[in-house]
Amino acid sequence: MPIPLLEISPKTQNQRVAGYDVPDEDDSSVYRLSRTATVAEIDELIWAAYRQIFSEHLILESYRQLNLESQLRNRAITVREFVRGLGKSEVYRSLVGETNSNYRLVDITFKRFLGRASYSKDEQIAQSIVIATRGLPGFIDSVVDSDEYLSSFGNDILPYQRRRLEGRPFNLVNPRYSDYWRNHLMMQGLQGRSFYEVRQYKAGELDKRIVRQAIPATFLSMAQGLSTPQIDSQRHVARATSSSIKIPDMTRSDNAAKPTVKPTEVALPYRYIPANPKV
Repeated sequence: MPIPLLEISPKTQNQRVAGYDVPDEDDSSVYRLSRTATVAEIDELIWAAYRQIFSEHLILESYRQLNLESQLRNRAITVREFVRGLGKSEVYRSLVGETNSNYRLVDITFKRFLGRASYSKDEQIAQSIVIATRGLPGFIDSVVDSDEYLSSFGNDILPYQRRRLEGRPFNLVNPRYSDYWRNHLMMQGLQGRSFYEVRQYKAGELDKRIVRQAIPATFLSMAQGLSTPQIDSQRHVARATSSSIKIPDMTRSDNAAKPTVKPTEVALPYRYIPANPKV
C-alpha cells in the first residue's frame, strides 16, 4: 500500500494566477510541436528540451536520446512523452538524481518540469516520500501526469519558467549539485576513514598538522577569525608627512615692537608747474 501524499498549503499563488506583465524579449520562449513545420524548427524544440530538462549549457553527444528524438520527429509521441523520457533517462539520473538529496531533487525537478520552485520545505518533504516509495521514474511520472502540468503545458507545450519573479531563469542560478554531494565525494575519497587517519602520499607518515588544515570546519573558523586592520587614511597620511614638513610659527605677541614705515619722497608730476604761471 503506497504512503499517501501529505497535504500542504502553498505560500503563494503567483504560479496559479495569470500575470499582468507586458510580454518582452526577457520572457521565456514557448515551444509547441504543432507550430513546427520544418526540420530546423523541430531541432530547435529538441535542443530547447535538452536545455530545459538537463540544464546544461553544453549538450554532449552522449546526452542525446536518439530514440526519443526519432519518435518526436515522426510525431509518434507528444512533447509531454518526450519530456517524460528525458526525465527517466540515465543522463538525468546521473546528472541530477544521484548528485542531490531527495529534497533538492524535488525542487530541481519542479523547476524544470513544472516551471516553478517548490512552495516550501513541507512540499519537498511530501514529494520526497514519492521518491522513496516509487523511485525516480515513479516520481517523474507523478509530476508529468499531474493536473498542474496538464493545465499549464498540456501535451504540446515544452515546459518553461512561469512567472519569472526574480528576473533570472532557473538554469542560471541552479547548479548541478550543492555541498551535499561535495561532502559525499569527500567521504568517498577518505574511504570511511577520519581526517586524522589520512596519510600523506609521499612520506607515508601521519602529519596531523597538515590534516587539520584540510578540515573544512577548521578552515572556515580560521577564515572567520581573520581580522583585517582598519587604516584611517587621513591620520595615516598625516603621520607619514608630519616628520618632513615643518610648519612655521605664526603666533603674535602684543608687546612686540611694530615696524615703522618712513615716508619716501615721491616725484609728483605737478611739481614742475610754476607757482605763478604766466598767462
